[in-house]
Amino acid sequence: MGKKKKIDKSNEKTVKSVNNGIRSSVRKLNPILRSIVGKKVDIAIRDLQFSEKRVTRDVRKTISSAVANAENNFQYDIDKLIVKEAYCGKKIVMKRFRPRAKGRAAPILKPWSTLTIILSEVKQMEKHGTKS
Repeated sequence: MGKKKKIDKSNEKTVKSVNNGIRSSVRKLNPILRSIVGKKVDIAIRDLQFSEKRVTRDVRKTISSAVANAENNFQYDIDKLIVKEAYCGKKIVMKRFRPRAKGRAAPILKPWSTLTIILSEVKQMEKHGTKS
């Protein structure tokens, strides 16, 4: 009984960047991330630049970090990079309390998130012409 080797069929070049300290909830981050998946990196950064959400600044920084990783560590061509995946997860929730009327207290929840962005280098499609 021999060992089975895991064969990586996807021979795609990917690079990843993780931002562990985003001071925002996952609920606010998800729509922004969904809007940039599948876009070229420069277009994604441009779209985030004109968004009015505060969190987009952190998302932009993470994408720029992933681009820098791709360029310096793996020598990928920046013009061919696209956002393959972008997802976030819950981290800690800081709990604070605000005094209210009649001796009560109301909780204030301050959530943190972790953001992961995976870029991949898109390959140029060969044109299908007539056979000669």
